[in-house]
Amino acid sequence: MSTLERARCRLRSHPAALDAALAAGVLACMVAGSFVDPHGPDGATWVVRSPDPLSLVLMALGAAALVLRRRAPRTVLALTGGVSLVECVTGDPRAPVAMSAVIALYTVASATDRSTTWRAGLLTTTVLTGAAMLAGPLPWYAQENLGILAWTGIGATAGDAVRSRRAFVHAIRERAERAERTREEEARRRVAEERLRIARDLHDVVAHHIALVNVQAGVAAHVLDKRPDQAKEALAHVREAGRSALNELRATVGLLRQSGDPEAPTEPAPGLDRLDELVGTFRSAGLHVEVARADGGGDLPAAVDLAAYRVVQEALTNVQKHAGPGARAEVSVVRVGPDIEVTVVDDGPGRGDAPGSGGGHGLLGMRERVSALRGTLTTGPRYGGGFRVHAILPVETRTRA
Repeated sequence: MSTLERARCRLRSHPAALDAALAAGVLACMVAGSFVDPHGPDGATWVVRSPDPLSLVLMALGAAALVLRRRAPRTVLALTGGVSLVECVTGDPRAPVAMSAVIALYTVASATDRSTTWRAGLLTTTVLTGAAMLAGPLPWYAQENLGILAWTGIGATAGDAVRSRRAFVHAIRERAERAERTREEEARRRVAEERLRIARDLHDVVAHHIALVNVQAGVAAHVLDKRPDQAKEALAHVREAGRSALNELRATVGLLRQSGDPEAPTEPAPGLDRLDELVGTFRSAGLHVEVARADGGGDLPAAVDLAAYRVVQEALTNVQKHAGPGARAEVSVVRVGPDIEVTVVDDGPGRGDAPGSGGGHGLLGMRERVSALRGTLTTGPRYGGGFRVHAILPVETRTRA
């Protein structure tokens, strides 16, 4: 950083010192201008003469007022306009006291709005120019009178231009900051959605397989002494359920890996094409399940296919956990117009802990999945006993948050 730039930064950090320096510079310019004779034989020439004492006082007052131009711009404009008015009426030859009024008018224009600039500019220009033309010692068409008109107009115009540019830069900066905040909020929203989606997948996988492991382990413990062959078969189911749980957990957690990681899973997400395999795991755990499908066997969008699979998985898991021994479940998948309807019902009497009555997240996860596809989910007890889960999933839709 050069010496000049450091000086500028120092002055900007001390506005009072900057205003004092500006006032001193304006005073020096006014005093130097008072030695110019505009009526010389060869036009405006430098002459050695003593300025009028009243003009010196007026120049000092106008320059001193500029020190407070940031704190009270309108008051400073009124004061500098007043001393300039006195000089316009009495000065001959006239000293450039109006320079202080031009600086004050520039300050008002740059610090206020456009309507205030127009009012202050018109009033200052009209009063000073009119007084100089009508009451001054010079003819109304004198060049000095037209100079007052031009300089006051330049001061108001320059101040308004600076204010407009400052507002434009501020608007651009604010728009950029707002865009940055929006990007950050969008990133946080996407992270929250991804965390919620992974949490749902983990819940579905863990709840399903752990429920099967729990049932099969209970069967093995019950028949271990009397029927070791059946206990061995139950333990084999436990092992198979554990292996499936590990595979699905690895596939789900693998979503957190980098896209270029060679260990990232490439197996597609489960869908209704694996419905028979899913139902078979529950049948091996002793749950009687019947399946009825009338979905045409066509390909479904990946999100709809996965949601339908997870709804059936979670509903059957709830039947296994809450319906009680001897419960029977029915699963139906039907294509109805542009929608696919998934229904899971059971006739179990229950164990006093119906789905959703505790602190689990199964029904909540199902509802979030279905709502994300703009579908509807209805759950509740059936008349006469049992529980019913009914989901309607639009086949052609866009996912939403």
